[in-house]
Amino acid sequence: MEDLTRRRVLQAGAGAGAALLAAPAFPWTSGPAEGSPGSRPGVGAKHTDAKHTWDDEPDELIADIYRHRDVTKVNNALRGWTKNGQALPKSLPSDLRAFIENARELPEWADRGKLADAVTFNQKRGTYLGALYGFASGMMSAVIPHEAMVVYYSRGGAALKDRISKTAKLGYDIGSLNAYQDSGEMAVTCVKTRLIHSAVRHLLPEQHQWSSRMPYQEKPITQADQMVTWHSLPTTVMRMLKRWQVPIDPAESAGFLHSWQVAGHMLGIQDGLIPATWSDAEAQAKIALDPVLKGTPEGRKLADMLLDLGFNLDLSLLSRGVLGALTRFMLGDRIARELRIPREPVWDPLLETAWGPFILVREGILQAGMPKEAYWTFDEMLRQFVLLYISELRMPITIELPYTNNPNYR
Repeated sequence: MEDLTRRRVLQAGAGAGAALLAAPAFPWTSGPAEGSPGSRPGVGAKHTDAKHTWDDEPDELIADIYRHRDVTKVNNALRGWTKNGQALPKSLPSDLRAFIENARELPEWADRGKLADAVTFNQKRGTYLGALYGFASGMMSAVIPHEAMVVYYSRGGAALKDRISKTAKLGYDIGSLNAYQDSGEMAVTCVKTRLIHSAVRHLLPEQHQWSSRMPYQEKPITQADQMVTWHSLPTTVMRMLKRWQVPIDPAESAGFLHSWQVAGHMLGIQDGLIPATWSDAEAQAKIALDPVLKGTPEGRKLADMLLDLGFNLDLSLLSRGVLGALTRFMLGDRIARELRIPREPVWDPLLETAWGPFILVREGILQAGMPKEAYWTFDEMLRQFVLLYISELRMPITIELPYTNNPNYR
């Protein structure tokens, strides 16, 4: 794949910028970040433009940390904070410590019963979820233009494997048995990710290449951007499970949604922007996610790197060609063309004809009609997907404030 020279990026910028400006208006507005008493997903005052709203409280705190050169101090302090109920380090700046104490609390509308249903859902669908979070949602990030440009020009673009492992940790933690309990790690992961977003909002405007590509956006990762990314995760996963005809208990489906509603809140998304139901989520995604999916020079570069991850981990089934075919199968021909992924003469037709029966056999709905060799291949593929995207979790993953943007963009 051709290198992204500065000249090519700038030449492409005008066209991509025009396409992004022409995208449909973001369909939600909401009230202040604090919300009103009793606020909950889908409910809020209607006066704030999500495309020009960020996350002011942590943004100001993190900017102050960079101004006072306290990044190393904060990273060292937070490195040992790994469990939801664990006491915060006293070495943290007092204002940041107060913010985190509040930010790690579940919202008042969190429903422990629904979160328990989410655990059951994750237990039954864990193998599917590992593949979908890691690859369908992961590859989709390459065709969400704002997200692709943020990843490429920020520190994540220089360490994509590390960035993917942190994303995998989010999916792993939300699916764990004790996700939001004191012994779990989901609240910690969400709050640390929220701080990383503030750090990127502080650092990235200093990157000339990002600024020249996004002249109409003051800072990256708006509330609207976060909701687009949110839909690339639970909404996309639910779409795929329905497409595969995976039978899902209604209570477990509602629990899965609720776990991501809570996650959205803890990631700093305003409650009024978060969909209240799966119907709301689907309607919102059709307006805010689907129309913006488009290849960019940065996104194609990221996709190229993602397709090589299987090779880097030496998992024989996950060759570049297989991952490309799975991208086409999961995200469709148009997305594959946008990412310049060629057709695979063997894997493309095999996935199109045999994946559906494989899922039905795996779910115990269909008892025959599929060769054992094909079943084993697909089952092994799912298993290796999980290994690919959570293998890094065998070692402690530290989510820390970056010191720089991507110094290696091309």
